[in-house]
Amino acid sequence: MAGHSKWANIKHKKGKADAERGKIFTKIGREIAIAVKEGGSDPGTNGKLRDVIAKAKASNMPNDNITRSIKKASGELENVVYEEITYEGYAPGGIAVIVEVVTDNRNRTASEIRHIFDKNGGSLGTTGSVGYLFDFKGLIMIESSPDIDEDDLMMKALEAGAEDVQVSEDGYEIYTAPTDFSAVRDALENDGFTFLSAERQKIPQTTNEVTDGEQLEKIQKLLDMLDDNEDVMDVFHNADLPEEEEKE
Repeated sequence: MAGHSKWANIKHKKGKADAERGKIFTKIGREIAIAVKEGGSDPGTNGKLRDVIAKAKASNMPNDNITRSIKKASGELENVVYEEITYEGYAPGGIAVIVEVVTDNRNRTASEIRHIFDKNGGSLGTTGSVGYLFDFKGLIMIESSPDIDEDDLMMKALEAGAEDVQVSEDGYEIYTAPTDFSAVRDALENDGFTFLSAERQKIPQTTNEVTDGEQLEKIQKLLDMLDDNEDVMDVFHNADLPEEEEKE
């Protein structure tokens, strides 16, 4: 997503998270389960868990819920096995879409994701079919504030290992290599900065503007249905949707 719509999208997602807290927390709980399975329950030594906890806090998940989710994940790992899967496909108009899921039933999830694409005029592709159109980056977004000194923020971000800092009227977009994301986020958090969003993301190299009304409606419905699926953690696409329509 390009320009201002990126900020509108993030704010919409946060608003949606507030409205659908239970569903969002359930999804984050699954991510915690994956992280605990891979690296244990101590965020001090498990970088992936530390990243998920930061995401949980950004979604206003209470600390008690986070702690319970970690304990629950530690106790349930023998009974429920979650796996991470990435699907790639196309929305109407050739819009590239990447869907990241966490599921305990690969066949069920594959069927549901395929149905969503088919129902809305899209199609699932093979692994790698659209992934090359995106760059995997850490992205930290900080809203503009009179309390923030732009030069100070840029200096601290770059010193911490950020690759680039982009400034707009909405705020600051801090890009990092995936391996440097945690260190940059921790450094800025320790310096007192508050994040609108801080996650590793697949960033489209270029975006495609959607102007056809019928096509736009189908794309939006596809994105909404993916977002509502309980197995779907993240959806990335290269559509430059009108700001007032951006809901993914």
